[in-house]
Parts: sequence; C-alpha cells; structure tokens
Amino acid sequence: MVPPMARMIGLSGGIGSGKTTVRKQLEGMGAHTVCADEVVHELQAPGQPLLRDLAQAFGDEIIQPDGGLDRKALGEVVFSDAEARARLGAIMHPPVVAEIVRRAQAAIESDPPLVVVDIPLLFEGVKSQTGSAVALDYDALVLVWIPREMQIERTAKRDQSSTEESEKRVAAQMPIDAKREMASHVIDNSGTEEETAAQVRDLWQTLTADPHS
Repeated sequence: MVPPMARMIGLSGGIGSGKTTVRKQLEGMGAHTVCADEVVHELQAPGQPLLRDLAQAFGDEIIQPDGGLDRKALGEVVFSDAEARARLGAIMHPPVVAEIVRRAQAAIESDPPLVVVDIPLLFEGVKSQTGSAVALDYDALVLVWIPREMQIERTAKRDQSSTEESEKRVAAQMPIDAKREMASHVIDNSGTEEETAAQVRDLWQTLTADPHS
C-alpha cells in the first residue's frame, strides 16, 4: 500500500504570540518543520551572495566588523523609508522563497506525517498573493493567537523595549484578529503552557487523521 502524501501546513502568528513554541511542539511530535526566519539568517550569513547584495543596496554600514549583518542598522535604514523597504523585499524575497520551497518539497519526499512551514508574514502573503504563501500548496493554515494587548506586553518583556515601541511593532503587522478570520485552525496561546500543549496535541490528531478512514 502506498502511504498517503504528507500534508503541507502553513504556521504563523503575530509578534509575541508564541509561534516558535508551537512549531517546536509539532516538531517533537514528528512533523518536519521549515522555519522562514532560519532560512533568512542562513542566507544572510557572512560570505553569502545575499549579504553582498544587501551591502551594495544599503551601504557597508549595515555590515558588522566581523562580517555579519547588523540587523539593527539595517532596520534603522528601512523602518521609516517605504522605498527602502520595497528594495529590501525585492532583494530578499526571491532567494528566501526559493529556499523555503526547496526545503518544503524535499521534506514532502521524505514522507513525514506533516510538513510545517513557519512563516511570520504568512497571512499577509495569502492576502496579497505573494511569496511562499502562493508558492506552496497548503492543506491548512494554522494561527497561533493571543489578544493584541498580550502581544504588546509579551513583546516588550521579550525585547526589553518600551510599551510604545512594542505597540509600533504590533501595529506594523496585520491585526492578529484579521489573521484569525483567515486561519483554518487556531491555537489560543493566551492561557497556560499546559492548555496550549493540549490544543497542539488535538491539532496534531486532526491534521494527521486519515481522511479515508
């Protein structure tokens, strides 16, 4: 009997929502995971062509003395400049999306129970029909949700930033309740660790159930 093809799951959340925790729990259950942030960091590593492209576009001041990317300096360049952000996206998106797709397709071939692709701006991509949101054919979209006020609180604590700065970062993303309306499954991470873990176990059972049984 030929085993069923692994399901492709898109996982996202909002800043401070705890998406990484849920991804790691799914990984512990047997999912093969692809993390967009990890792909970005690897492609921006010293010696990578993408890092040279960024330096050419935004200046050598975004490169640290050790040859690595100064993400804070790059953020300061693009944060308040829409044209710079668009230029950054044009540089970053093609190689990052191509690598995410390559890793996800390779994972499918190994036939794990689930392939979970963790993309911070997944729902933004679904709405605008861009990036790996359309490059991959997802069987389900999972959102890790917490209330906006909790996003601000957790982000400030995590980043040791002011409430005002955290509010700006939350406001820069699509509202998490708008993402909730687009999701096929929601993990409410506003409670205890045990409550979240129970929801993840239920999600696993749902997503790995044989549709023909």
